[in-house]
Amino acid sequence: MSEYSKALEYYEKSLKIREISLPSNHPNLAQSYNNIGLVYNNTGEYSKALEYYEKALKIREISLPPNHPTLAQSYNNIGNVYNSMGEYEKALEYHEKSLKIKEISLPPTHPDLAYPYNWLGRINRNMKDYEKALSYFQISISIREQALPEKHPNRAVTYSDIGDVHRLMGDYERALAFHQKALNIQENV
Repeated sequence: MSEYSKALEYYEKSLKIREISLPSNHPNLAQSYNNIGLVYNNTGEYSKALEYYEKALKIREISLPPNHPTLAQSYNNIGNVYNSMGEYEKALEYHEKSLKIKEISLPPTHPDLAYPYNWLGRINRNMKDYEKALSYFQISISIREQALPEKHPNRAVTYSDIGDVHRLMGDYERALAFHQKALNIQENV
């Protein structure tokens, strides 16, 4: 039995207990749906992941304030599934919702604010809108450079993403420079 199968088994047991013992709109029930969605997303079963992520989102929209960070997590998760499925317009829609919440609920240099910018960059890269992708990645790395230590792995992720866009644009010198920055961090982690 794979680790994902075991995780799914335990998450489903937890869900059954919570469905019996909690009201239908309880945030802990949403967390169970989210956890099951995560397993399906990680195993590439995107339609099942969406089903569970959307159940979690419905509960969270009812039970949480409109700008609660956990709502941003739900929008992010759904956006990631749509990105994996190649449905980029839907992915953008959900990541933009996540960004709006994080912009309201977090300070401008909070490291968690970099995540939606990075995802918006990746989606635009996938859509071959490289200039827009770079603009999102620049915002992400600006936040990460201010908020995170110099050798933090999340900085390497964004440097690598920027390098990928430069490579796709045919600017191999800049691509190499950003990938080298990423590699320097990863070698020291």
